[in-house]
Amino acid sequence: MITVLEAINLSTQYLEKKGVESARLNAELLLAHILNCKRLNLYLMFDKPLNESELNIYREYIYRRGKREPLQYIIGYTEFYNVRIKTDSRALIPRPETELLVETVLEFYKDKTDISFLDIGTGTGCITISLLKNLKGSEALAIDISEKSLELAKENLLLNNLENSCKLLYFNALCNNYRTLGEFDFIVSNPPYVSKDDFENLLPELKNYEPKVALTDNEDGLKFYKAIIKNSFFILKKNGKLFLEINPSMASLITDLMKDYNYIDINLKKDFNNHYRIIYGEKG
Repeated sequence: MITVLEAINLSTQYLEKKGVESARLNAELLLAHILNCKRLNLYLMFDKPLNESELNIYREYIYRRGKREPLQYIIGYTEFYNVRIKTDSRALIPRPETELLVETVLEFYKDKTDISFLDIGTGTGCITISLLKNLKGSEALAIDISEKSLELAKENLLLNNLENSCKLLYFNALCNNYRTLGEFDFIVSNPPYVSKDDFENLLPELKNYEPKVALTDNEDGLKFYKAIIKNSFFILKKNGKLFLEINPSMASLITDLMKDYNYIDINLKKDFNNHYRIIYGEKG
């Protein structure tokens, strides 16, 4: 029989050989999921033998992770801003940097009620769901060009009992008429911002498993920002704000874009790695 500790050690060695970052952490998280316990609780059961079923599932999970399939897709969920979000290959995996986008919005609106907002490129719905959890009595419109993403977002809204607070809509943010969407107190978006050239250098977890349409605009990484910044201005209420997650290397270019379209009080916010990650501005 293989014990918990032996299984973790063997899996860590295997994942390291496959080039997986934080191999030990990955091995522990996958086993904790199978055993339905917290990762730290594994340290209290190192001598526990794994039964045949647990071992077979663990072998499958470790094999998939060794193929560089993202851990969140294997487990099937992730935690985002204290909310559980279902994750699979239909949408981009929610990331800690995007939590900063939610946090920035809440700095301005957490004490307000009856807010109406638009989420452009909703993916899993993680941004909308986290905001609705913290903005009582508010309503959202979440749009995406991927019908599969919209299906996943619907499942996550149901999972979090928010299906009555958000309307989901298929919408092409590059081509469709924004004026048909309504008018909003604020607009938030984490659009595809990886350039065509940079996409080729992404980690296998991103390049081979996460939906390409959610990662890159197949051009210079600015295409969505140009469309969103231009069109959002016309559907924001007076003093409404636009919040965007950005590629840090594009901070000055996106700042100039917002100035060109007459946004005021434009600000940049840094992430935990001291990189500009969030930009926001106001419609005067």
